[in-house]
Amino acid sequence: MNLASLAPLAVVLPILGAALTFVLIRHSRAQRAVSIGLLSLTLLLECLLLASVWNGGTAAVNIGGWVPPWGIVMVVDQFSSLMLVVSSAVSLAVLVYATGQGMADGDQDAPVSIFHPTYLILVAGVSNAFLSGDLFNLYVGFEILLTASYVLMTLGGTGPRIRAGVTYVVVSVVSSVLFLIAIAMVYGATGTVNMADLAIKLAELDQGTRTLLHVMLLVAFGIKAAVFPLSFWLPDSYPTAPAPVTAVFAGLLTKVGVYAMVRTETLLFPGDSLNTPLMVVALLTMVVGILGALAQSDIKRLLSFTLVSHIGYMVFGLAMSSVAGLAAAVFYVAHHITIQTSLFLVTGLIERRGGSSSVDRLAGLAKLSPLLALLFFVPGMNLAGIPPFSGFLGKLGLMQAGVALGTPLAYALVIGGVLTSLLTLLAVARVWNRAFWRKAEDAEHPDPVLLAPPVPEGSTTPVRLLPRTMVGSTLGLVVLGVALTVFAGPLFHVADQSAAAMLDRSSYIQAVLGDGVAAPALALSGGEK
Repeated sequence: MNLASLAPLAVVLPILGAALTFVLIRHSRAQRAVSIGLLSLTLLLECLLLASVWNGGTAAVNIGGWVPPWGIVMVVDQFSSLMLVVSSAVSLAVLVYATGQGMADGDQDAPVSIFHPTYLILVAGVSNAFLSGDLFNLYVGFEILLTASYVLMTLGGTGPRIRAGVTYVVVSVVSSVLFLIAIAMVYGATGTVNMADLAIKLAELDQGTRTLLHVMLLVAFGIKAAVFPLSFWLPDSYPTAPAPVTAVFAGLLTKVGVYAMVRTETLLFPGDSLNTPLMVVALLTMVVGILGALAQSDIKRLLSFTLVSHIGYMVFGLAMSSVAGLAAAVFYVAHHITIQTSLFLVTGLIERRGGSSSVDRLAGLAKLSPLLALLFFVPGMNLAGIPPFSGFLGKLGLMQAGVALGTPLAYALVIGGVLTSLLTLLAVARVWNRAFWRKAEDAEHPDPVLLAPPVPEGSTTPVRLLPRTMVGSTLGLVVLGVALTVFAGPLFHVADQSAAAMLDRSSYIQAVLGDGVAAPALALSGGEK
């Protein structure tokens, strides 16, 4: 049996889990078991999908047996399957963390009871976006995950969360409307929304129409990916949500926007017509984002700005339109999903143990909790790109590709990337020195819990030991980040092959449309990128 034919289950299983957990809304233990079990099964399936396309195979699944371009098609290639595996691994770790937090707090009532079905719907939307083979189904994937994120953003109904949720909803709706208008314009100009079919038909349009459609899609995806100057909404929205929600948002939601940019740039709009503007945007995103991070005293806001900043590295790799640059970007996306999520989970533990996420109120955490210090230090150094971590390897690949390109703008991006990495190290070191290294009495406004020893869970005092489930899931994600370094060779092999296949386009188009249609049409449309 062709394993790729099971790809729709990556979407169906989380939706099934959401339905079951909603039925079990009054039974918290059963909810936890179902959600963790089905998400684990989804991750196993996606690992099998990645294994099936490991050596460059691309497969398409026609939903309902409809022949492309008329029906919904899901496409499994190395890039989409790698994103599925990484996103589900991260989602599973965050889910375990969230259930541990719920058990530790003893909160079994609504609205926490709706967390599990909503979270699984979010996972289903992310998986649908990664597998989508047509623009409208990609839009549906975005809407599924965004609708779930609206609920997760406002869990608890506090004033700050509602205010941040309003901003988030408005920005998301604007980007979705722009995307929908772009889809309507694409369909009006070509008569199709199937991406393999569009790869051929868009080349037949006049340059002005093609550029307009190109820019419309880039702006819509740029808002979702939080590239500068369309990133203003993120630092004010993400930090207000609960720690697990902030972590999964930071890890996944912007990366779905990056994925959409990569897929459409390589498949629908091959060439370098907008590479120069993309490089400028990448440079501004890196530099402005990290300068914003340096101005923050709250760890969650600092990490939100570094999230924006490091999106610039991915856009840089995409804008080079080379196998080396795109491969480094693919590797860096996988790295950043894992590292950024783990840092937000660690911040949740810091807030729980130290009583705050502000470095003005934190101190002495290395002495109070050496394990917590280690959990922050490893992904922090990884984010900053310190050798030999995967962050260093991904950035090194981008820098080498930029030098190989050899244009003045590429050299400016290389310099900007190195500067951003050094400033990231400065930001992380500042948090380490203030929150972990200095004595508790040296904090400007120390929280009382820092001056008292931890006591067992269940005590009426505000200080508690960190729950094992939360620490264990965070540790697992930190270990996964280290594993990306250990297995960087095989991952770069997949990234290289994935980049070559995306820039070639033929394997994707042939998998969807068949050899008889794809080969002659590709020849007429100008062939490879």
